[in-house]
Amino acid sequence: MPKLHQIIERHWQHPNPLLAVLLWPLSRLFQTAYLLRRRLYRTGRLNSEKLPVPVVVVGNIHAGGVGKTPVVAALVSCLQRRGLNVGIISRGYGRETSAVYVLDSRSTAEQAGDEPLLLHRQTAAPVAVGSRRAEAGRALLAAYPNLDVIVADDGLQHYALQRDVEIAVFPFADCARRNLDLLPNGGLREPLARLDSVDAVVVSGFPARPSENGSEREENPFSGKSANGNPPPLFRSRIETAPIYRFNNPQEIWDAGRLKTGKTAAVAGIAKPERFFDTLRGMGIRVDATVSLPDHAAVSAADFPAADAVFITEKDAVKLKPSAATGNVWVLPVCAIIEPDLAGFVAGRLKMDNPTRIGGTV
Repeated sequence: MPKLHQIIERHWQHPNPLLAVLLWPLSRLFQTAYLLRRRLYRTGRLNSEKLPVPVVVVGNIHAGGVGKTPVVAALVSCLQRRGLNVGIISRGYGRETSAVYVLDSRSTAEQAGDEPLLLHRQTAAPVAVGSRRAEAGRALLAAYPNLDVIVADDGLQHYALQRDVEIAVFPFADCARRNLDLLPNGGLREPLARLDSVDAVVVSGFPARPSENGSEREENPFSGKSANGNPPPLFRSRIETAPIYRFNNPQEIWDAGRLKTGKTAAVAGIAKPERFFDTLRGMGIRVDATVSLPDHAAVSAADFPAADAVFITEKDAVKLKPSAATGNVWVLPVCAIIEPDLAGFVAGRLKMDNPTRIGGTV
C-alpha cells in the first residue's frame, strides 16, 4: 500500500481533486509563513550573515529531485578550470550529526551526508557541512583561507546567509506547467514568481530538438512568461553518462557483452529512482529487478537482490562501505553539461573573469 508521502507526490504530478480541496488551505498557510519569513529577513528583523568571500547559491524551488547536485559539480569544476579556488558548503542532509564538519579524505556519508561527500570526491574541492550555512562557511574559510568563492549546494531558501549570486535549477518537465502550487498541495518550496528575482535559471533535463534542417534547436521555456516580462538569463543542463565501473575496482569498465544470460538488478536511493532505471535501459542494459529506496537512505549489501550484476548510482556508491560490497556491484557515473557557459557568467558577475587568476591573486 502506498505511503502518505507517495500519495501526495503522485498528486503533485497528477492532481487529485479531493486532495486538492484538502491540501489547498495548508498550502495557503505555508505561503503566509514563507512571505512573513522572507519579509523579516528583507527588513533586517532576522539577521542575515555576510561571509568575507563571495557566495554563489545553487538551489531550487522544488522539493528535491531536479538535478541540482550535478549542476553544482559542473559549476565548481568549471570555475576551478578558470583558476579559482572554490569551496562548497551544504546542509549535509541525511548525516548522523548536526555539528559543523569539514570533510577530509577519510570522511564518510554518515559524517558528511551523501551529496556533499559525492561533490568532494568528484571535484576535490574543500567542503564543509552545517545546518547553519554561515557557520559552515566560516569553518571552511578557517581551514582553507585562500578560497576565492564559496558555492552553496542548496540553500536558496536559507536567507540567514547572504549571497552574491543566486542560481535556481528548474526541471524542464515543469516548464509548461503554470498551476504548480506550494507544499503540500504542490511540490514548490517557494512561488514560481521567485524565479524572477534570481540571477540565473538552469533548466535541467533540457532536450535538444532536431530542426527541419537537421540541426539542433533549443527553446526558452521562460521567454515572456515572467511576471516582469524580463526573465533571468537561462542556461540549459543535460545529463550525460560516463562508462560504468566496478565498485571495488574503478579501473574496470563494464563490458556490454559481459552478461548475456545472468540476472541483473538496479538499486537507487535517490529522489526519482525511475530516472536511473530508465537510463540503464536506455543504455541497452537489461534490468531484471529494481529496488527503490528513500532519498538519502543508507545503502548496504543487504539491500541488493540476488543478481549477477547490481547497478547503483554514484550517490549511493559513496554510502556503501567497501567491505560490504561484493564484486558484482557496478556504478553509473553521470555529469551535467551546461550551456551556455554558466561558470563564465558567474565569474563575470563576481568580477573574477580574469583567466590568469590563481590562488586568490590576480
